[in-house]
Amino acid sequence: MASNNNLAVLEALDTARTQWYHVKAIVIAGMGFFTDAYDLFCIIAVSKLLGRLYYYDPDYPNKPGKLPHNINNLVTGVALFGTLSGQLVFGWLGDKLGRKKVYGITLIVMVICAICSGLSFGSTPGTVIGTLCFFRFWLGFGIGGDYPLSATIMSEYANKKTRGAFIAAVFAMQGVGIIFAGLVSLILSTIFLRRYPAPSFKEDPIFSTQPQADYLWRIVLMFGALPALLTYYWRMKMPETGRYTAIIEGNAKQAAADMGRVLDIELETEIDKLSQFKATNQYPLLSHEFYKRHGRHLIGTMTTWFLLDIAFYSQNLTQKDIFPAMGLTKKAPEINAIEEVVETSRAMFIVALLGTFPGYWFTVLFIEKIGRFIIQLVGFFMMSIFMLILGIKYQYLKDENKLLFVVLYGLTFFFANFGPNSTTFVLPAELFPTRVRSTCHALSAASGKAGAMIGAFVVQSYTLDEKVSKIKLALMVLAFTNMLGFCFTFLVPETKGRSLEEISGEDGGGHNETQMAAR
Repeated sequence: MASNNNLAVLEALDTARTQWYHVKAIVIAGMGFFTDAYDLFCIIAVSKLLGRLYYYDPDYPNKPGKLPHNINNLVTGVALFGTLSGQLVFGWLGDKLGRKKVYGITLIVMVICAICSGLSFGSTPGTVIGTLCFFRFWLGFGIGGDYPLSATIMSEYANKKTRGAFIAAVFAMQGVGIIFAGLVSLILSTIFLRRYPAPSFKEDPIFSTQPQADYLWRIVLMFGALPALLTYYWRMKMPETGRYTAIIEGNAKQAAADMGRVLDIELETEIDKLSQFKATNQYPLLSHEFYKRHGRHLIGTMTTWFLLDIAFYSQNLTQKDIFPAMGLTKKAPEINAIEEVVETSRAMFIVALLGTFPGYWFTVLFIEKIGRFIIQLVGFFMMSIFMLILGIKYQYLKDENKLLFVVLYGLTFFFANFGPNSTTFVLPAELFPTRVRSTCHALSAASGKAGAMIGAFVVQSYTLDEKVSKIKLALMVLAFTNMLGFCFTFLVPETKGRSLEEISGEDGGGHNETQMAAR
């Protein structure tokens, strides 16, 4: 039970029936994640094309152009550096200035940098790739801001019975974005291929790379600006969350007015109770009081997200290298440059539609029934099992049972998303006090992106040459990191069915509810 000390405006938010505004908030915040996922993952579809266009070596006439390992890792992973930086900066600003004031800035950055990524010109391959990496870093910076702000805003708007499902629904738009990254690339590359047919590389190493392909990758990257641009107006119309206005700004009257207007509920202002409520929640992030109340949970959310993203981004960023082994794409010499984009995009789309996408929405459907803790625990465990099987039996699956290979590989995606990829996003938005909620989510998300960098710059290096021994080792290491994630999950408690103030102890109920044993 929540304490009677809780403010009426917060109690009303926790018990408000699901309304149209909740749905609109999910769509507005979710479109940001759609854009985030599209921008981060569309590069996978076109990275091999960049190699053919800019790094073909006539001294090796039997090999299509390919990005050098360090360049490939930089092109696919530089946005992660920006994302980590953006998470920390915008997460902190979200607590200091307010969620709404900085929410629109992230979209502006994404729109400008998505367009500029497609306009990366230069007189040499190095300048083109260098310009591309520069703008993708800042694109990631804008994307990073969306993580803590969207999660925090949705958690503070939602009622306590559907809060987890609403936050998970926002994050599930990442799955839609990944699907569209493959779908848009597939449609555009198919159009280009029909318009500009060419022989395979084996038949003609020079003319197999169509000059017009230089426009294709640019259009694919620039398309990411469109959904962000369409969402900007509606983000600016959202009011500040009632929890931030009441607890941080100390304006219970404005909070009641804002939430009463958009959620169609009548609220009373409690100015006297507000001062008492604020007095119990003044401790900063870097304090003994915070460590005593929430230190264990912050360690739990940071470590589990870190370990999850090592595996999750390794899966996504290396899939283009594993697709040929699975039989989903042809070998590079057998196709031309644009045809390779078609093949990679189609494989991305299939894996995302059948493996990635369903997992997100299973989480939305079951998170309030099963709970965050169990979903995360089972997800880590199943990912570990499937990756271990893939690692041990990789040669057999590659040569003799490609269908089982595809199924097992798809299941790792399914349990990542019906598991820790979703719950590590939800939990930091619920466990911490309003005053530092956005910052703590940012710290957890940034820890995840540090793990993603390991996937991009270390694990990915083991798959680029498509050597069986290296890929087997990478898969078995990922199975181990997932099992570590399983163990660290015991540091975070279950949060379903309770108010944010009850969970964090902000309601002054005498003890911190999150110190309950995980169940």
